[in-house]
Amino acid sequence: MAIALPESLEKIGKKFDGAELTPQETVAELDKYIIRQNAAKKAVAVALRNRYRRQKLPQELADEIVPKNILMIGPTGVGKTEISRRLAKLTSSPFLKIEASKFTEVGYVGRDVESMIRDLVRISVDVVKQEQVVVIREKAERNVEEKIMDILLPPLRRQSPDHAQEEMERFKQTREKLRKQFKQGVLDERLIEIETREKMASPFEIFSNSGVEEIGIHIQEMIPGLMGGKSKKRKVKISEAREFLLEDEQQKLIDMDQVNRLAVERVEHSGIIFLDEVDKISGRETGHGPEVSREGVQRDLLPIIEGTTVNTRYGLIRTDHVLFIGAGAFNVAKPSDLIPELQGRFPIRVELTSLDKGDFIRILTEPENALIKQYVALMMTEGLRVEFSQDAIEEIAEIAEKVNESTENIGARRLHTVMEKVMEEISFSAPDMKKKKIKIDKKYVKKQLEDIVKDEDLSRFIL
Repeated sequence: MAIALPESLEKIGKKFDGAELTPQETVAELDKYIIRQNAAKKAVAVALRNRYRRQKLPQELADEIVPKNILMIGPTGVGKTEISRRLAKLTSSPFLKIEASKFTEVGYVGRDVESMIRDLVRISVDVVKQEQVVVIREKAERNVEEKIMDILLPPLRRQSPDHAQEEMERFKQTREKLRKQFKQGVLDERLIEIETREKMASPFEIFSNSGVEEIGIHIQEMIPGLMGGKSKKRKVKISEAREFLLEDEQQKLIDMDQVNRLAVERVEHSGIIFLDEVDKISGRETGHGPEVSREGVQRDLLPIIEGTTVNTRYGLIRTDHVLFIGAGAFNVAKPSDLIPELQGRFPIRVELTSLDKGDFIRILTEPENALIKQYVALMMTEGLRVEFSQDAIEEIAEIAEKVNESTENIGARRLHTVMEKVMEEISFSAPDMKKKKIKIDKKYVKKQLEDIVKDEDLSRFIL
């Protein structure tokens, strides 16, 4: 059902149409951050486009079209999580990453499967709230400015009948002078007295995640004074007061009922849940010991993935059109080890390939958030210009590949550990370095990593 939104929320709602990207455009966007894995990129791009197509259909038919959930199969560190996260970011979709191994059968220690929907709704509310903060920020800042002006120069109460006009003009001039100083930051250190509210954590929020965690929030809504909210007067600098008052003003201007409704709509129609470590809950039981039934966890997950209604503090949430992206290495267990009903709910299977030296070189240099670019930017904050030669980048990639082969293959994540060891001395000494330009070549990389790479036991421990 379409919801009538106020103008401020209409602007936010338009972001929901990020699914207008064609599959080719979506893949092109993902290519900026993820190397290779074209099959997975195409699968998520089509899933995204199908959501857009569904919105164009009559309501009766649109309700019948469910998302085609995707199962990504591949080793760790090859881009499974990053593809899903970037996809959600492209469309401002509510996104939650959670490990399937966190869930257990009801009655065992662990999380109830419905808690992931509650978490997703909370994330969605926070995102929509932040978006509306941007929309109303200008108005909130104007209101804060007026409040501070009223504190610095209270409005005229009594005016002499003979000099009313003259007093008002003098008042306006003084106020405008103060306003100009306020905007220039001249008054930032001046102390003023404002009223602030105490914030107290709810003592009830330590309950389990199976729905009881909502208790603290509900009580806080019913009896605000019970969980803090006492107001007291404080003397603070104007720069500090501006932040306190701005937060308070934003809370007043935001229509939380509308935010909650839009957040729920987003979850139901564009929510994405990335279910990692699916392979950890696949396979049959051994029958030894009191371990939690993996098949039982699968059966608990099944209704959520099939489509059910979950009760949350924001109302009932239907999961029929939430996109689930499952992922796992599947080294021991196979996708066919999942119960048939769950297999049927992941009709699209894509295999992600392991990464080699060539891929590592590209990961280090090509993406917009490439590791080399990150380290160069970090050192620039110290006034230190760092350059990497091509042979240094190749050596880092080769060492990462060798360590992955000789120890556990953790994919591109190995580059983080290798790069950190290469940059360790420079990062430590950067603030005190007199020489402000450093070139890292193959020789330097070898020197930093030689001992670790030679000693396999040490390599396992450090890299």
